[in-house]
Amino acid sequence: MTADIALWKSDEGLSDDERTIVKRSLGFFSTADSLVANNLVLAIYRLITNPECRQYLLRQAFEEAIHTHAYQYCIESLGMDEGEIFNMYHEVPTVAEKASWALKYTKEINDPNFTTGTVETDKTLLKNLIAYYCVLEGIFFYCGFTQILSMGRRNKMTGTSEQFQYILRDESMHVNFGIDVINQIKLENPHLWDEEMQSAARGMILEGTALEVSYARDTMPRGVLGMNANMMEEYLQFIANRRLAQIGLTEQYPGVKNPFPWMSEIMDLKKEKNFFETRVTDYQTGGALTWD
Repeated sequence: MTADIALWKSDEGLSDDERTIVKRSLGFFSTADSLVANNLVLAIYRLITNPECRQYLLRQAFEEAIHTHAYQYCIESLGMDEGEIFNMYHEVPTVAEKASWALKYTKEINDPNFTTGTVETDKTLLKNLIAYYCVLEGIFFYCGFTQILSMGRRNKMTGTSEQFQYILRDESMHVNFGIDVINQIKLENPHLWDEEMQSAARGMILEGTALEVSYARDTMPRGVLGMNANMMEEYLQFIANRRLAQIGLTEQYPGVKNPFPWMSEIMDLKKEKNFFETRVTDYQTGGALTWD
């Protein structure tokens, strides 16, 4: 974090818009990963009894704790006002809306007396999984990740960006796991995936996309870091199409393309580093990989 601290404390190097992006990202993510961890530990782990799934859920809960610690480390290292950062989910409308949207899907299954076994309660669990894996981790994180990683590509806040890179790697695995669980539940209980449930799932993903687009417009009132809110909106619609297709629904945003192809490269390449020879793995790009 040494270079980040020097850059953050200097009067030059970062614009006000870039500072806002860093603060908002840390403010939302530190709250969101706590929400995910609570949902996993207090609700999902109790209700999903498959032993292999439970092993992964334990790993995911551990990773969420590491992520929250990483955000806290960034906030402390940069000497930010912790009150301002941690109260964003109360005080900044676009952050508060995303947090409260996720919370409403935890509320019912968080009740210790809640059990699955009826069509209605099984659907409630399925909605929770869609809310947390397809929307919270699958859409709500992507605007902030793209902004911070774009900053790192411009050699700004490189330490923070590198930590976000590792976190994105984990989140991608979490999303893939969650989608596998959702699809397996659909396979084993086809009666749950009726027209009403499909319509609800579609509505949740579209609602989540609209909230994330509002967040993008709020954090990027002007163009910054080689991107703007309109490009981000197209990217989020591209991501939403992928989430819809992954759970067997039709895409809702025809013709949208990925305006940030470099994000795919960051996600798809292995983020394993030899810290004594960092340049070797750092400079390995998609075009340089061999399939031997």
